[in-house]
Amino acid sequence: MMKENQNKVVLITGASKGIGFGIASTLLKEGYRVAITSRSQQNADEAADKLKPLGEVIGIAADVKDLASQEAAVNVLLERWGQLDILIANAGVGHFAPIDEMDAATWLDTIDTNLTGVFYSIKASVEQIKKQEGHIITISSLAGTNFFEKGSAYNASKFGLTGFTQSVMLDLRKYNVKVTTIMPGSVASHFNKHTPDAEKDAWKIQPEDIGRLVADLLNMPSRTLPSKVEIRPTKTS
Repeated sequence: MMKENQNKVVLITGASKGIGFGIASTLLKEGYRVAITSRSQQNADEAADKLKPLGEVIGIAADVKDLASQEAAVNVLLERWGQLDILIANAGVGHFAPIDEMDAATWLDTIDTNLTGVFYSIKASVEQIKKQEGHIITISSLAGTNFFEKGSAYNASKFGLTGFTQSVMLDLRKYNVKVTTIMPGSVASHFNKHTPDAEKDAWKIQPEDIGRLVADLLNMPSRTLPSKVEIRPTKTS
């Protein structure tokens, strides 16, 4: 399986840390060639340097809120490897406040990153992925079907992302392109400015657990498409 994976190229957005970094780490071990993005070239390079012992990886500066930036990132990896097989649209933000306290800038940043940013990532990648009959995976959230207090912007972005991804799945399946959304619960990551603590966060899903799930999805038989996957911690704390 590893030899087969060495011919496949993966683009992971927002992968300098957290879930994206965990996915990159797992897929490199599986033999994939991986391009990771961050808004900062320095952060992308530093993350790539940490991952290089595991396999062939490059870091690219790209902002998911900018379509031209996403297109440029795809061009960089095409110049390096000549193909794109898999997109992991992972980049996201979390802003939480009651509606009477939320300002327009916060709303727009959440929607533009979590929803429009995924649209841009897919638009920049889709023709290459169609050529390879590849796979697109978006990272949504259990908040994409479960609403909560102070979550109006985040819920809206993730409800939208879940529905968007499922529609894209129907659009692209005729090209033998698989599309899946993963909906995690609590993950031990840097989300919402959280600093992971190995002891306090031990009960949570770990980034490498999401990586393992992604690897398993990519190795499913070609006839089988898990289109929406919910994943949550076994315990609540």
